[in-house]
Amino acid sequence: MDRERTLALRELLASTGWVDRTRSFAKSLRRSRVGRTPGGLLLVGTPTAEPWHLTAHLDDEARWFDLPELTPTLVRWSPPPDAPAHLGVGLPRLENAERGETVLVVAPDDPTAPLLERVADARRSGAVVLAVDAGDTELEDLAHESLVVPPDSDQSLVTAAPEDVPPLSFDVVTHLVSVAAGEPIDEPGSRGLRARLARFLDSVAGADSGPPR
Repeated sequence: MDRERTLALRELLASTGWVDRTRSFAKSLRRSRVGRTPGGLLLVGTPTAEPWHLTAHLDDEARWFDLPELTPTLVRWSPPPDAPAHLGVGLPRLENAERGETVLVVAPDDPTAPLLERVADARRSGAVVLAVDAGDTELEDLAHESLVVPPDSDQSLVTAAPEDVPPLSFDVVTHLVSVAAGEPIDEPGSRGLRARLARFLDSVAGADSGPPR
């Protein structure tokens, strides 16, 4: 799903409360990164679901809106030895997380005990822990802030959505978070917003049409 489609979907979901939820969560993410160096936003998933798409979309937002502190580092469970540097970061990176860094756990299923232990270590070291999850109470206890996404089969929170809105999947919610992360923290209509929009339009006009890196 590209940015334009996500923005259109966000308009359709405006009455459900999910736009406000994802904006609030993304604002916490942005605040945790204000003034921080690139590479300190650590994204990690579960053994069966690595957050490739969210990593790519946050990287796009960082480039389009000149937010280097939002540039993510994908932390993988078992990166191959010959993986390029940006795809070869393993779980020990969480053990070395420190104050000023942010660990974003994306867990559509069981995060597992080994991940929870490493996330707990990161928090004890001073890292901010955020989570997008399906309702894991242990993970939510560790996180400074969490965004809980109901299972695909539970649409009780989106009953106010128009009939043409697709099911509120975990993937849809992470797309909403990534788009909101690129928005300025200041109030809409400010000079900061106009400047970011101008940079976005300039970058799209000259962007390569090839697949994401």
